[in-house]
Amino acid sequence: MGQGTVSRFLQPHSSTDVVGANETQVAQSKPAVTQEASPIIADLAARQSVLTAGSPYAQVAAGVLAADARVAEAELQVAQLRAEAASKNWWPTISPRVSLTSLGDLVADLVINQVLFDNGRKQAERDLAKADVEMAAVALSESSNDRVYDGLVLYLEAEEGRSANDLYGQALKDMGHFEWVMNERVKGGVSDFSDLNVLQQKLADLRSRDAAAREKTMRAMAELNAMSAVSLSDQRGLRGMGSTPSDTSLSVLRAMVDRDRQLAQAKIARAAHLPGLSAGGSLRNGGEGLGLSVSTEHMLGIGTGASLAAIEATKLTAERRVTEARDISARAIEADQRDLAALKRQAAEAEGLTAQAKANLDLFQRQYDAGTRQVMDVVSVYETFLRSLEKQLDLKYRAARAELDAAKRLGVLADGAKI
Repeated sequence: MGQGTVSRFLQPHSSTDVVGANETQVAQSKPAVTQEASPIIADLAARQSVLTAGSPYAQVAAGVLAADARVAEAELQVAQLRAEAASKNWWPTISPRVSLTSLGDLVADLVINQVLFDNGRKQAERDLAKADVEMAAVALSESSNDRVYDGLVLYLEAEEGRSANDLYGQALKDMGHFEWVMNERVKGGVSDFSDLNVLQQKLADLRSRDAAAREKTMRAMAELNAMSAVSLSDQRGLRGMGSTPSDTSLSVLRAMVDRDRQLAQAKIARAAHLPGLSAGGSLRNGGEGLGLSVSTEHMLGIGTGASLAAIEATKLTAERRVTEARDISARAIEADQRDLAALKRQAAEAEGLTAQAKANLDLFQRQYDAGTRQVMDVVSVYETFLRSLEKQLDLKYRAARAELDAAKRLGVLADGAKI
């Protein structure tokens, strides 16, 4: 009757007599309990984290995962239990039946039903349950990677705030010295009071940016510690991330599992339109009510052919969605790599521009000491140097976030075997 259909006419035999055709029938109809693991789940379990062990990134990841509510894990366990229940769907079903006769007598008996031929419906139900487990596994991997990503983004925000705070702290010292010099020159009548006002306004702006950087660090660390099982306030630095592998993205795996689910649902829908054979009935009076029956879940009609054609078209649509997901993922991965390379290049260029700005500042400082430059000339060059430092800092952390984005897309921020 074909692979995956339920067809069973077994006779009582001893263990040594179960050979030949009966063995073949059991192998075809009974789901393989010891079958190999799902390729999707094996792929997820084999994924290695790109975070270096013992690094600040790895410490952040361990802390936020330890405090995870693990909702996706609970959903995976539910899906596994449902798949285990579906793996027994080829067994006969028995249910009690209680009825009241016209004479007022209460009659109770057992009703048994065994599907003999179902056009592959039972196998499709098992495939659907298996796909649900795979979908829950993909969701668990996505949930864990998203949580690690959120924690690392907060860590980067805190680190960026600390770096900016150090930068503005030094700038405040330097501009404070310029203000003191200008104040003394105003007292001596050498410079105009308006220059002092400009310097004081620049100092106020620096203090505002310095306060914003401190607040950014405090907010990010407070949120990070709130989602972590341990305090991460002592973690410093951007070390701890290796190269991103060329694995299949999680979005493609999700599309593949969704395709399998749609194919299984299409098989179930098709079987519902076709006649099936089952044996069963009441066990009362020595099983006199047992017999064979042929039935369909949906009655045949004029539109049955179109319904079957739509079900077949669903299979093609599911395959095309996987192809589309692969195309979108490949483009996104390529874009991530290009963005990261561009940001690293821009960061290197910004470092060179910063070195040039520092050389100009040193030159203007020497000219000021020699009396050939005014204070405001040095202040203007210093602001150019400060803007170069700010741009270099911004590009540095944008590149770090781009690395996280690429790793998140591939689902390699957390070890698959551990989650």
